[in-house]
Amino acid sequence: MVSTSTCAAHLDARPRPTAATTAAQVGGPSRAATARAVGVVVGGPVLLDLLELLGPVSALARWPRFLPAGPLRRTARCLTAVGVVAPVVDHALVRPWLRRWGSSSEERTRRLPGDAESEPLIQATRAVTVHAPAQEVWRWLVQIGQDRGGFYSYDWLENLAGCELRSAEEIHDEWQTRNTGDTLPLGPWYATRLAEVHPPHALVIENWGAYVIEPVDDSTCRLLARSHAGRDSAGVMYALLIELAHAIMERKMLLGIKGRAELSTRRRSRRGSTNVSGAARRRAPCAKSKRRSDPFGTSAPSSGALGGM
Repeated sequence: MVSTSTCAAHLDARPRPTAATTAAQVGGPSRAATARAVGVVVGGPVLLDLLELLGPVSALARWPRFLPAGPLRRTARCLTAVGVVAPVVDHALVRPWLRRWGSSSEERTRRLPGDAESEPLIQATRAVTVHAPAQEVWRWLVQIGQDRGGFYSYDWLENLAGCELRSAEEIHDEWQTRNTGDTLPLGPWYATRLAEVHPPHALVIENWGAYVIEPVDDSTCRLLARSHAGRDSAGVMYALLIELAHAIMERKMLLGIKGRAELSTRRRSRRGSTNVSGAARRRAPCAKSKRRSDPFGTSAPSSGALGGM
């Protein structure tokens, strides 16, 4: 998944220093940096979970009535009302929409690379139509990573969590090679690995999910993102603390790849048109010079003219 959770969800992964690492950091991230990353990632979801839990309890126990009349009681009543409505909005509307964002029912039920054999607790399939060739989209997708092209999402939020990345705005030829088992840095100290690499079709990332590119025609394709959480304690923690941030950041990532691939395709098309028109202009003076070299029309008549004589 691509979210601020990429830096905190893999705190137990193998550390990978980058060029920006200083000698003082070699021992790993400081406690302050770790606390900041965890706070950015799970702070919002924890507050939301508490609101959804305490809101109905407060309504049933009528807690606001025990507070002194005035602003404090009014605030408590507002929070209680929001807490009663929040679980419905969150779990019945927002999360189901984010889990299927942009995807068709057929795409959601189809088996994709990286899918687990067992039934997951949560499965999300997000997708976007990209008006660019599949190969062009792959060139943007394959260069993701903290040490390469970033994740095309909300850089400011990921950097707030300590990821230290910048999303690329152009394709780099030196970042186009990926192999199964390669390390994928998520931040200066956190990394996962590529479980499967199938150019230019699929990129499967351990403990993350899969990105699949499916051509529609020569100039259009579908970009799918599939993620899932297992039926265990890790899956429950993911649902409570990570899923919402993951969905928001991954949606932005898909749109980021779409925008970049479509822009680079248009630029390449314009360059091709410019080259063609330039070649035509270069041929035009040659034709004019031939006409000027025969001012009295003494050149041989065409076969059509001879036929009419």
